[in-house]
Amino acid sequence: MHFTKMEGLGNDYLYHYGELSDPAAVSIKLSERHFGIGSDGIILILPSDSADFKMRIFNADGSEAKMCGNGIRCVGKYVYDKGYTDKTQLKIETLSGIKTLKLNVADGKVKSARVDMGKAVVSEPVILNVDGKKITTTPVSTGNPHAVTFVDDAENAPLTTTGPALEKHPYFPDGVNAEFAQIIGKNTIRMRVWERGSGITMACGTGSCATAAAAVQAGFCNKNEEITVILDGGKLTVTVLDDNTVIMQGPATKVCECEVEM
Repeated sequence: MHFTKMEGLGNDYLYHYGELSDPAAVSIKLSERHFGIGSDGIILILPSDSADFKMRIFNADGSEAKMCGNGIRCVGKYVYDKGYTDKTQLKIETLSGIKTLKLNVADGKVKSARVDMGKAVVSEPVILNVDGKKITTTPVSTGNPHAVTFVDDAENAPLTTTGPALEKHPYFPDGVNAEFAQIIGKNTIRMRVWERGSGITMACGTGSCATAAAAVQAGFCNKNEEITVILDGGKLTVTVLDDNTVIMQGPATKVCECEVEM
């Protein structure tokens, strides 16, 4: 069984072209970083009746995600670099709708991609009781559910305590990705994330978009201007348009090719 390991700002997945009989079980086994290959999950690339390609995302715990912002950039790199397409503008079918990618190519290889992530739905902030403490967080949907909490110090944010508690909080019956965001300058945000189904990750594309949209609604950042989101794995550029459509741009990198016996 062949996989390509790829990463977007350290958010790493194992990519496979075609169906698998039990992708949830494969993701659980191969994502383990000591006895497997090690990843935040697996992404399947499939034919689509409504777009150029379809992607399915399985987290490290086997749960299926609707969308992955870092992953979809790597899907674009996968299909272009491996010759499945010669298009530099692609439509990718996901469980949260069809997304449009514009690939940035140099020397015949994709280096980065610009993604129209669709409209972010930002709700009013809510105050939740989390492990006996009151937490003010902003629910945002960018295809995946997010809870964006603004903090004074993202480096020391309670990722391993408040993160999993928010993920499983009754307010979010389907679980949630927990972002901890610090405004550090004009249109500049430092963000760290506890991802639903994967735990702490180096980066989260949909989470970066959710954080930027929440920051715009709160008046911390401006619409129609590039917002830099600094993650553990690097930087993403996010723009929130007048109608709350979010445009994300960032790198896509191949790590290695893997042959696996299951």
